[in-house]
Amino acid sequence: MNRLHLLLAFFLVAASAKADTYKNPVMPGDFPDPSIIRVGNEFWATATSSEWGPQFPLLHSTNLVDWELVGSVFEHRPDWAVANFWAPEISEFRGKYYVYYVGRKKGGPLAVAVAMAEKPSGPFKDYGPLVAQPDGSIDPVPVTNENDERYLVWKEDGNSRRQPTIIWAQQLTPDGLKLVGEPKEILRNDAPWEGAVVEGPFILHRGEWFYLFYSGSGCCGRDCNYALGVARAQTLLGRWEKYSANPILAGNANWKCPGHGSIVQDVNERYWLLYHAYSARNFIYAGREALLDEVKFGTNGWPTINDGKGPSAEATAPPEVTQHFPPALKDTFAEPALSPGWEWPQDNEPIYRLGNSRGLELSPRPVFATNLLGAIISQRTISGNYLATAVAEIAETRPGTFVGIAVIGDAANAVGLAVGDGKLMLWRVQKSVHQKIVSVAAPKCEQLHLRVSATSGRLFQFAASADGQTWMPVGEPQTGDHLPPWDRGIRVGLTVGGSRDAVGRFLSFELR
Repeated sequence: MNRLHLLLAFFLVAASAKADTYKNPVMPGDFPDPSIIRVGNEFWATATSSEWGPQFPLLHSTNLVDWELVGSVFEHRPDWAVANFWAPEISEFRGKYYVYYVGRKKGGPLAVAVAMAEKPSGPFKDYGPLVAQPDGSIDPVPVTNENDERYLVWKEDGNSRRQPTIIWAQQLTPDGLKLVGEPKEILRNDAPWEGAVVEGPFILHRGEWFYLFYSGSGCCGRDCNYALGVARAQTLLGRWEKYSANPILAGNANWKCPGHGSIVQDVNERYWLLYHAYSARNFIYAGREALLDEVKFGTNGWPTINDGKGPSAEATAPPEVTQHFPPALKDTFAEPALSPGWEWPQDNEPIYRLGNSRGLELSPRPVFATNLLGAIISQRTISGNYLATAVAEIAETRPGTFVGIAVIGDAANAVGLAVGDGKLMLWRVQKSVHQKIVSVAAPKCEQLHLRVSATSGRLFQFAASADGQTWMPVGEPQTGDHLPPWDRGIRVGLTVGGSRDAVGRFLSFELR
């Protein structure tokens, strides 16, 4: 039986880290705004999925450094929302498991919503929006106050309208599914390093203090300057004091723009921050990857992270941990459902069939069918240098149908190679404008191998082969500087489109 166990540390060169250390990232690839909880001796995490479905990956670990992608919070997009699936925060309260998350209301602003489950693995039931201020409400986190009352803390997205950014707190009902009372401001941007933004709050109650970890300045893209700061107070709604040494976590030579994370304790009561940052080597092409660093508290009562040196490249591991780096991803589509890790545009869930000896059958929905990107399933890229290969069954491809492999920022920005009507076509879409770059005769065969090799995250050479041994380059290497969206890394995957009755069949996909 072929089952894709997507442990997220693949692609790294070493077979394993030394037993007393681990290497960052612990979740390679695009896992922004990660959130983590401990359940017994295990850990569960989720992260922003943004404009990719299914919404909010669910990850499991027994040691904080080896993570397996096991599913998602939602299999299908919640009915009330249309975009911007950001900043999920997973938590446990009184035996129930909650994910507070962000989505954009139909015809309305960004909203904070909640889903609940009996187990951290789900299934999660959606209960819809809790708060949707006119400027937008994002980055929720639940916290229990000094009187054992449950509160929701979130950011009002004032910076999106050139207004002050405010972090609010408001009491939740005992079941955690509704807000009661009135919100109270607990923090706003007023320090130079924060710029126009304070966001991504996480509150840790330790001893006599509540510690509010938060991020400031620009999170995303080439011009980001994100960093992490901390404030503290003796009551949740009391006066919050920002640390004079903020930010306590800023970028360095290895990692850029760190921030927006959450904190968990291990069995030895050490505190660990799971957060995101851009690799200085792969930068925006791989997206914001998930890193782990220990949080230590000094004699002055304030926390430090990696002695103020920025994200660690290699650090002392949690107890009894040997970090493993499994091999490349390969999927032969032999299971009855798509393996965890496959994604699609959140507003264009494709039609697919699996579970027979003929691999994956992929079709676009009618409204998207004539587009070469009519149906997309893709995988995160976790390096600037990779090789992706697909085997397509083309003997019975219908006229007008094109099946292919592509490198994708989003549906409006992609580059790919497709086969159809006896032709191999190298194409590009930039700002929704489609362009055919080159078209050549396709090899005469029943199964066609399609390949793309990426260099430095931004150069892509496409090729085709009838036997998987002798490869024919198609066109010149294509640049991909335009591909990464502001808040996402690049994906690579499979495409079908070109006609209303388009159907593509894939026998395998490999990414290494």
